[in-house]
Amino acid sequence: MVQSNSKSEIDNIVSWAKIAGGLWRKKRFVLISFVMIFHVPTSLASGAADWILIDNFEAANSLDKWTKADTKNDTSPKVHNPQISERRKEVLGHSENVYLIKKPAAEGVVGNRKALTYAALPTSVDVGEIYTFYTRINVESFPNNHAFGISNMSPKDIELNDYNAFEATLRVTDKTESNGLKNTGVLMVKTKDGYANIQNNQTGQDAQPLVPGQWYEIWYVVDNRKTNHGGQTYDVYVKGGSEFPEQQKVYSHATFRMQREQPLTHFLMNCNTGPKKQPYGNGGLKYDDLYMSEGLNLKSPLK
Repeated sequence: MVQSNSKSEIDNIVSWAKIAGGLWRKKRFVLISFVMIFHVPTSLASGAADWILIDNFEAANSLDKWTKADTKNDTSPKVHNPQISERRKEVLGHSENVYLIKKPAAEGVVGNRKALTYAALPTSVDVGEIYTFYTRINVESFPNNHAFGISNMSPKDIELNDYNAFEATLRVTDKTESNGLKNTGVLMVKTKDGYANIQNNQTGQDAQPLVPGQWYEIWYVVDNRKTNHGGQTYDVYVKGGSEFPEQQKVYSHATFRMQREQPLTHFLMNCNTGPKKQPYGNGGLKYDDLYMSEGLNLKSPLK
């Protein structure tokens, strides 16, 4: 997928040069960077064999390892376990694809403010390590309010902290914020100041809103080094739709939400109907093909 002379590959080789240089004394940085520019990291040159499957939802019992928790269920009249997190099938030509659909509640049900779904990663990302995560998403419909990403908390603490259980976070929403700012459905990342829209570097502007019914591939390179080593950040790449027909880097150095500097252990999804008086909407988000790979890996796990 990544051409040898593509801009995204050049960006990532330079990023690896910075990582390598940061591990050495400053006087050695130039030498290390020079060497790295002419040596593509093994993970960048590798393919599907280097990806570790988190879940592709093909197995009939795949949801057994996922925990669903509605930790702020203010529905009235009370609806027990209101979130919808289930396997569904779609027909693609002569084949079928199975995915996970996630919604905070059925249409017309309001008040489920924290609809969590989470599962342990097949291997933890220790402090000091860098891993690439791959996820395909598809907006079923707007309006909605979804977030997903990686957590370094235990199951108990995930349920106690909900949004603050996230570190690397991606957000899909068109809701209006409490300060009056109207989101548009552009994929978002976490920053020190809140959230930011991903960018289209070809236009130099915010990316367009995600198109319902369109599958998008997302690679997020998660740097779990300590902050004083340049870590607790992540870079994001997207491919999909008419805007991103080829893989493009869409955000550099997004920040972990909490920066706890702890091993990353769980994949976490959250969605929210909004308050009963001003609901956000219960539009669903489809998930498929969740993978992780040590180091920087911008190949597709599906090839």
